[in-house]
Parts: sequence; structure tokens; C-alpha cells
Amino acid sequence: MKKYILPLIILFLFTGIQNSFAQSNLTPGEKVYRVAVFAPMYLDSAFTMGKLKSNSLPKFAMPGVDFVQGAELAFDTLQLNGKKVEAFFFDSKSYSQPTNWLIANKKLDYMDLIIGSVKEPEFGELARFAVQKDIPFVSATYPNDGGIRENPFTIIVNSTLKAHCEGIFSYLLQNHGTDNIYLVKKKNDNRIDDYFREINYANGKPLLKIKTIMLDSSISSYGLRYLVDTTRPVVIIGASLNEKFSTKLADACYPIQKTNSLVLIGMPNWDGFWSLQKQDAYKDFPIRYTTPHYDAKNNAFENYITDKYFQQYRTQPTDMAYKGFESAYYFTNILLNFDKSFMQHLNEDEFAPFHDFNFRPVRAYRNSIVPDYFENKHLFIMEILNGDLIREW
Repeated sequence: MKKYILPLIILFLFTGIQNSFAQSNLTPGEKVYRVAVFAPMYLDSAFTMGKLKSNSLPKFAMPGVDFVQGAELAFDTLQLNGKKVEAFFFDSKSYSQPTNWLIANKKLDYMDLIIGSVKEPEFGELARFAVQKDIPFVSATYPNDGGIRENPFTIIVNSTLKAHCEGIFSYLLQNHGTDNIYLVKKKNDNRIDDYFREINYANGKPLLKIKTIMLDSSISSYGLRYLVDTTRPVVIIGASLNEKFSTKLADACYPIQKTNSLVLIGMPNWDGFWSLQKQDAYKDFPIRYTTPHYDAKNNAFENYITDKYFQQYRTQPTDMAYKGFESAYYFTNILLNFDKSFMQHLNEDEFAPFHDFNFRPVRAYRNSIVPDYFENKHLFIMEILNGDLIREW
């Protein structure tokens, strides 16, 4: 990691927290909003006695560092209008002050908002703490609910796999309801198939006719052609998170779509499959997937972040930096404007820097009174086309 971030990292190492805004001239009783940001920076692994162990930070630490730097930029960007904010940054993978230690020693009791780019076990620890203390906890990047229940103070920004299946189903219902729809899955990989069945039969009768095809790694265009009815347009749902299987399915669909109308739509992690993004691999064949994050080019915030980030760090902002900025900017603005009624104002479009959200209560059991959590249901349909990522819907 370049030298320009080392003072910040060393400050984290010795204090565990950092105030982004120096507070002065506060009148007695004046409200100060306190926001905690958690990210896995692995500082104890990178430093010994305050000195960097090597010439650069380990690669596995960089997503957390990027998230923090994006959040810092957001706090510096806020229009406070006379209000006061203190931002505290925590290394969620600290050996000396792990999350459970911070909770046990009441270091988080006075926070008004917690934002985390965390997975288990920190996700569960922060979610349980949030509901005990009535403090909103924003899970910014973890696409999982961790099994939490009756937790109306947890907010999931990066939609769960089930929510993606709901989004795909809605898209098909509105755009491909009369097509021949097939769900193609690996043997013994039933999770996505089960989600679609649950969604399709929610009211007893199916809304879409979806036929399931189970294949092994020997999938080919020759075999697939005999399993699908091409007398009408065909839609294939790639029901797998496995890159090898997904690539083989795309390989099998590619020759068929040259002579027949065929749409292939995959899962949210397909945007990370480099095998699908090779420029000449699937010429003029769009491969679709869902995502809750979309940063439109020529967006004013996108341009601002790119310029400011380069000025400060001499590099381009990563996806994690954008997510750190988005979460800190959006949710801190809601806190500043609505304070104790924060949870009733999760969908405030005026504060969204890149795109709108659609947070909805989720209940595992229909008769539950208390929501298990709130989840972002606003999904975009994207296309991988000739090596580029393009918004389709």
C-alpha cells in the first residue's frame, strides 16, 4: 500500500478509533451524532510494534481499507447545516479490541448508528447488540441475514440471494411471462431452485411455468438443445453460484442463441466471473445478472468521488470505496434529518448518491409482528455484453 495512507492506518492501530470531525465550541447539551464504521482491515496482521511488516499492506486487507476511505470521503462531504457528527472507525478483525470486546466494554453504547462491512461472526454480534440497544445497524456488503430473527434494527443493503431470486422472478413475470422458462442447476444444488418454487407457489398456484433441468459438468449445447423447446422464445435461469458450471452453461447457450431467441440470466455473483467477461468469448450475446448496486456514468457523485479519491490517494476508487461512501453518506444523512425516527425513513431518495433504495421489512414467518430485518429490494438487471457491463432493466 502506498505511503500516503500509512498515517491513517497507524492511527487506527494505536487508537482503535478515529474521529473524522474534530468537535469544538459545543454548547452544553448540544446533540452530537456518533457513527461507528466497522471494516476488516487486519491491522494487527500488517503491523508489529507500530511498524509495517512489509512494504505494502496484504491484499486481503485492501477491501476493508477501501471501504473505510470511501466512508471517510463521505463524512467530509456531508452538509451538516450546523449539526455535529463524530465518526469512529473500527478494525473488525482487531486482535486486541475485537467486536465482542468493544460490546462487552460498552465502547459502542453511545453510538447513534453503526455501519459495517462485516461478515460472521461480527455481523451477528453487531446485529444482536443493535436490537438490544435500539441502535440502527447497517450491513453494507454482506448478502446474508445470518439467521437473525425479530431484529427490526438491522438493515441489509447488499440483497440476499432469495431477494435476487424474487427480483429475477418479477423481471420474468413482467417481460417473459409467455416464454419457455427453464431453470438449469447442478446435481444436488437445490437452494436456488427451492427459492423459485417458494416464490412461484406463494399463493398456491404458480404464476409462471418454470421447468427445472438438472445437469452435471458435461453440459453441452448439443445436449441442451434437446432439452429445451425452441418453438417459442427461451429463457434460461442459470441457477448456480459456481463459475465453472455457469461458464459451461453459457458455452452451451451461445450456439443456440445464434439461431433461436434465447435469454440467459444468472446469479448476482456472475459479474465477478472473468470467464464471462472476455471481450470475444460471447460476441453479441448478452448474459444477464442482478445487482443492488449501479453507479451510472456521468453521475455527479461518481465524478466527484473519482476526482477527490485520486487527489487524496493517487488511485481510482474501487467498488468497495463506492460502497463505503454510499453507506456513510446516505444513512448519516437520514440520521441527521430524522434522528430517533431513523427506521421509519429508510427510503429517502434525496440522500441517495447513486441510485434509489427500496428497503422493506422481511419476516421469515408471515404471522410475525416484528420484522426480522429490513432489506434492500431494489435490484437492477445488468448485461455482460462483449466484455462490458450494461444496465438492461
